[in-house]
Amino acid sequence: MSDSNIFAPGWPGIPPRWTSSAKTGIGTALNRSSRVWFTLSHGILNEIYFPRVDMACTRDMGLIVTDGTGFFSEEKRDCKFDVAPVEPGVPAFRLINTESAGRYRIEKEILADPHRNVILQKVKFVELSASGQPGAPGPTLSERKLRLFALLAPHLGNVGSNNTGWTGDYKGVPLLYAEGPSGIALAFGCSVPWKKISVGFAGSSDGWHELSRNYQLTNQYQRAENGNVALTAEIDLAAGGGEFVLALGFGGIWAEAGEQVRAALLDDYDALSRDYVSQWRNWQKGLLKLDRPNAERDLYRASTAVLRAHESKDFLGGVIASLSIPWGFNKGDEDLGGYHLVWPRDLVETAGGFLAAGAVGDAVRVLHYLEVTQEADGRWPQNMWLDGRPYWNGLQMDEAAFPILLVDLLRREASSALGDLKRWWADGKKMRAILHSRSRSKWRDCWLLRRSPMPWASRA
Repeated sequence: MSDSNIFAPGWPGIPPRWTSSAKTGIGTALNRSSRVWFTLSHGILNEIYFPRVDMACTRDMGLIVTDGTGFFSEEKRDCKFDVAPVEPGVPAFRLINTESAGRYRIEKEILADPHRNVILQKVKFVELSASGQPGAPGPTLSERKLRLFALLAPHLGNVGSNNTGWTGDYKGVPLLYAEGPSGIALAFGCSVPWKKISVGFAGSSDGWHELSRNYQLTNQYQRAENGNVALTAEIDLAAGGGEFVLALGFGGIWAEAGEQVRAALLDDYDALSRDYVSQWRNWQKGLLKLDRPNAERDLYRASTAVLRAHESKDFLGGVIASLSIPWGFNKGDEDLGGYHLVWPRDLVETAGGFLAAGAVGDAVRVLHYLEVTQEADGRWPQNMWLDGRPYWNGLQMDEAAFPILLVDLLRREASSALGDLKRWWADGKKMRAILHSRSRSKWRDCWLLRRSPMPWASRA
């Protein structure tokens, strides 16, 4: 094979960008064995985070449909979306994406492998007739049968540039791989065979451009180095009757990621789904029963699951503000943090939500985390990475004062969980000292509050 077929052209690709922050679902396994978090919008997977909840590793992963000759459709742009949790309070989701003209339907169930660093998608692809009903089988449809492709955009370690993608295998099983400069790798596999696979640079030799021009993977490249890369695979629909499982796994090196994917695909998907659901169900059982009877949607359970899913599995009690990058479609590598950082203000509000739901232990974990990350002079950063490193260097009054309010809230509502109050008031005294030592003009107000300052802001 010539070098022109091995190395993808178009280096380094277009400048990398993130994606929409209008999420319709987020999830993670409720244990410390599985260190992956996923997000959803527009009917597809968006950012996946690994090995920490402040480290995004993908832009998105969606499906493309063609007929091989003249039809091209991307599910995130051309479908109507329906998404719902598998049950209230469990952040695993069933999605139904129906092409607007009625040519196909894609049904998915998405969750995290509860035992591995793998995101699983159980998929059923249904080709529909013009009337929107399942197409009748037979030779008349064989020549125009639709083809299905998976398209993945790695952004490993919060970075979309300087990624390398390649085609390979794990113990003889074909997989797509990528690795980034931060020492993180991913592997992408399927329970049915890939028919064709290729890697390329976004904006030139990637699968989207190849399929939109040629309606099939005419050119197949084996490697794309140090750029904004994309991985593409054609799924063998006939091998599974249109049903299959996609596995996206992560590790420190390619072999670890490959092993995770292979292990997940060999496991029983239904058993993994049951384990995932049972972990969340058990946590929800311990909360106060504040559900609204006869409500169309259980917003209470959805809200508690969202709060809990944002917590770190390494830095216990560290809950990031959001699994998203605001205005992501206009943001690139220059904005490493997005909203997947700890804002002390938001963290305290999350602890208040835990306490209101009866999750006292979860709220106390947050206070422990704040105790650990308090600066020597008594303040907290405006925002920070999970390990306590400041991201922005500003100092906001609410970020600094809210932890004091959390101590008092827990004292009033769950004093027995705090133990010796003198331990916590010592931290509060340091913070009160810095609040009184600075004039109001030296504080940076949260932009959300600039037009209508809250009473507590002036009293703090």
